[in-house]
Amino acid sequence: MTAGSSRRVQLSGPVQVPLPLEAAFSLFTPSGERTWAHGWDPRFPDPTADETGPGTVFQTFHGGRESTWIVVRCEPGRSIAYAISIPGQRCGLVTVVCEPSGGATTATVSYDLTALSPAAELELDGFAKDYPSFLALWEHAIAAAVNGAG
Repeated sequence: MTAGSSRRVQLSGPVQVPLPLEAAFSLFTPSGERTWAHGWDPRFPDPTADETGPGTVFQTFHGGRESTWIVVRCEPGRSIAYAISIPGQRCGLVTVVCEPSGGATTATVSYDLTALSPAAELELDGFAKDYPSFLALWEHAIAAAVNGAG
């Protein structure tokens, strides 16, 4: 890759959560995601009382890759943003903004990712193409966990 040639994707879409706002938001915190994301197990190199505080670092091994995450901002009960780095593959931001929707919540999930290698560009293109299906899987897994089937 030459300087300035990396592939960047910016994706955003809704996930319907059958819970009120604060309960829905908790599902998108580092540990809260354990509730519905099979195999998600964040490790905190420096344990903290508030894992949603900006500057909090955690690591995951999920989907066959190790990732380092940093909380960059949080409005408790409403939104959270993470910087993510997967060495040699991609870096970027992941943001979740929750809005009440009747007695439920709509979570808008946004990814802003840059590939770090040609192979990562191809993978990122596939992720972008399948993003609506990716969010549908999240929605299904969350609903199953909320309804006790997950």
